[in-house]
Amino acid sequence: MEARVAAIRAGAAPEMLWLLEHPPLYTAGSAARPEDLLEPDRLPVYRTGRGGQYTYHGPGQIVGYVMLDLTARGSDVRRFVRDMEGWLIAALARFGVRGERRDGRVGIWVDRGALPGGARREDKIAAIGVRVRRWVTYHGVALNVAPDLGQYAGIVPCGIADHGVTSLRDLGVSATRDAVADAMQACFSENFGRDLLPESPER
Repeated sequence: MEARVAAIRAGAAPEMLWLLEHPPLYTAGSAARPEDLLEPDRLPVYRTGRGGQYTYHGPGQIVGYVMLDLTARGSDVRRFVRDMEGWLIAALARFGVRGERRDGRVGIWVDRGALPGGARREDKIAAIGVRVRRWVTYHGVALNVAPDLGQYAGIVPCGIADHGVTSLRDLGVSATRDAVADAMQACFSENFGRDLLPESPER
């Protein structure tokens, strides 16, 4: 990924979207706190250059690595993050799921209804963790299709302890990985104005 980013920055390669799966693992972003790794021996832990804290990756989750030249898009990082959120919200809408932004919380959230006492249950269905180097983006998003949600018990996901994590399967949506990848590809073009062919989401 970093080699591709360098090539894009040098004008030697086109922009790229990778869609793929990882084996079960935790990744730690630049803001990860040691105390948020609750079970350090549960899964391999990889330090990454992205923003954010700890998250889980594994089978049943589509990871999207987004490598774009922001100089062709107004050099606006805030707009890029909003476009990433809009991309995920649009892809989820194709499966009848209303994904939402939340002020002060990164990622895409689903309102699960009222809790006793009047509060709302809100679960994260997609994480966002990006980095920008010399106006070229890398890292990206992770959307939960049907992962083992129990693996999130080994971390405080994204440093947020008072909300949960969900997936399309957990919400009762029986979508295949390939169908979700196709939706992500189509909605990417709609939100970023360019048709980038992704890698096959098979690994």
